[in-house]
Amino acid sequence: MTTSSRARSFGAAAAAYAEHRPGYPAAAVDWALEPVADGPLRLLDLAAGTGKLTEGLLSRGAVTAVEPDPAMLSELRARFPTVEALEGNAEAIPLPDASIDAVLVGQAWHWFDADRAFAELARVLRPGGVLAVLWNDDARVNWTRGMYEAARWDSAGASPADGEPSLPAHPAFAPGGFAQIANPIRTTVDGLIASLRTRSFALTRDPAEREAIFDRIRAYLAARPETASGEFTLPLVTDVVRVVRR
Repeated sequence: MTTSSRARSFGAAAAAYAEHRPGYPAAAVDWALEPVADGPLRLLDLAAGTGKLTEGLLSRGAVTAVEPDPAMLSELRARFPTVEALEGNAEAIPLPDASIDAVLVGQAWHWFDADRAFAELARVLRPGGVLAVLWNDDARVNWTRGMYEAARWDSAGASPADGEPSLPAHPAFAPGGFAQIANPIRTTVDGLIASLRTRSFALTRDPAEREAIFDRIRAYLAARPETASGEFTLPLVTDVVRVVRR
């Protein structure tokens, strides 16, 4: 399964993605936008999916959402009918030059061609504008790491590696820092598995292999004291990397 095939897999689960994927904490958005927070903002949610990040931007300025998958875009338009929602991608953003104060990317940077995306981001951002990339990471504590190990599920890619994540250096952008913000989610075993089913790794697996993975996850969670009693807290952390347009 190629990276591009996995990137195109989400549309088949658009409604489930909107229902079960976690959002982003307000504190993460606040930190991302801090360098441009003084005035009315023109915001771009790039690779917006069904609008999990769009929702947190609505009170902060005029929001445009750009998403390549028609099914995901349709779900976003249904959920947020007042948002300008355009079909496009990071390598071909359908917006004018220097028209945006901040671009935010939630859980999608790993799908981009970084060189081509940086060129487009430099084009649409005004000088001093912000690019912020956010990841919800669920594998930073022992029991969640153990879940992936028990399932024999490679969770790499959707979240940064251990340590402080960063974006590739680019001459059009200056480093703007890194923040890590707690984003705990109350859920159940069924709710967690429903969210995991919307990951590209699950969507593109052979059905029998996918169900075997989820059987192993259920068995692991049933044996863990953190999750065996019904509702529990999934200790998500939102990582935010910020760079500033020179």
